[in-house]
Amino acid sequence: MSHAPGRRRAVAGLAGVAASASPFARLAEVFFPGPPPGPKSAPSRPVVAIGRREGLVSPTGAIDPKRLEEALGAAVARAAGEATPTAAMRRLFKPTDVVGIKVNCLGGRGVSTRPEVALQLAAFLQAAGVPAERIYVWDRTDRELRAAGYVLSSVKGVRVFGTDEDFDLRLVEWGPSASRFDRVLAYELTALVSCSILKDHGLAGASLTMKNWYGVIHNPNKLHDDNCAPFIPHLVACPMIHDKLRLNVVDGAIAQCHGGPARAPRWAWPYGGFLASTDPVAVDAVAHEVLETRRKEVGLPPLRTEGREPAHIAGASKLGLGTADLARIEKAEV
Repeated sequence: MSHAPGRRRAVAGLAGVAASASPFARLAEVFFPGPPPGPKSAPSRPVVAIGRREGLVSPTGAIDPKRLEEALGAAVARAAGEATPTAAMRRLFKPTDVVGIKVNCLGGRGVSTRPEVALQLAAFLQAAGVPAERIYVWDRTDRELRAAGYVLSSVKGVRVFGTDEDFDLRLVEWGPSASRFDRVLAYELTALVSCSILKDHGLAGASLTMKNWYGVIHNPNKLHDDNCAPFIPHLVACPMIHDKLRLNVVDGAIAQCHGGPARAPRWAWPYGGFLASTDPVAVDAVAHEVLETRRKEVGLPPLRTEGREPAHIAGASKLGLGTADLARIEKAEV
């Protein structure tokens, strides 16, 4: 990777610590299907916070920075049960963590996690005491990040980079498949934020928080049979992701209800807000409901009618990853 030398020097010592705790340190271990351990203080009724603001997105598609900070901050704070986003980040992360904000830039500008959103999350983390050098905003490739409007940085401050196929050579078995995971996730990061986009997917039905993790393995092209439903939950259950995942944010400043995962402007609309939760299943369930509501508004049939209901959401709930039943989720508009 072109960014690797500077970044590796900047985190000297961190990689070794993370590697010793990594699943890769136990070469014989295999991750079989089954419910992973739940959060130590999981609420009986998960909260999905929805922060929306009038005027967040201008007619030209520009995002208002003040409204962004207000809407996203309110959602993050409520998701963690705190009064402010700084307090929320302080509750979820430690200053000693190396935090990875995983964005989704596969579709290019207009249907990717906005740089402003990821960097605002990084700003909340810094306000909570996490040093900028310990915050990574990352995705699959430098090229996709640039195409989505990101400015790459690997030497000073918050690091923004693509892993560019820097996968560990060792294969990790997880549920119905096996993958090589990117080295950053395996050996450096101690805590994760999934920062995805609110959009439709031609096979999975919805590409949200959980499907975002397809971007950290070498073989996502092999994991699309049966609408991705057998694969997404087990991938998220892999300890390398599950045990580090602290916060899930869905960027809905501009959302897309059909034609995904590529950009389809005809089906895009300014949802004007963000969804946040510590429960990855609950936030995807609510985001799916948002997509279905919009589809009905514009005359599209339900995803189930098209044979692409996002069954992976219910599947993840069955694995014990969170709550998919909307009746058991508190939707908090903030």
